[in-house]
Amino acid sequence: MLGCEGGKKKPPKQPKKQAKEMDEEDKAFKQKQKEEQKKLGELKAKAAGKGLPAPGGIKKSGKK
Repeated sequence: MLGCEGGKKKPPKQPKKQAKEMDEEDKAFKQKQKEEQKKLGELKAKAAGKGLPAPGGIKKSGKK
């Protein structure tokens, strides 16, 4: 029983991915996505501020 051989072996390291150059279409697409995310965040904040209206359903009498 050797202590060095026990346990899981680490997988070999993957080479780092090189950053690919972005052309004008990619830049425009990324900018459009950022703007849409910003709009969605604003709408969510606005909707969360309002909350639910007061409940006005059927009231229970409390009798058993």
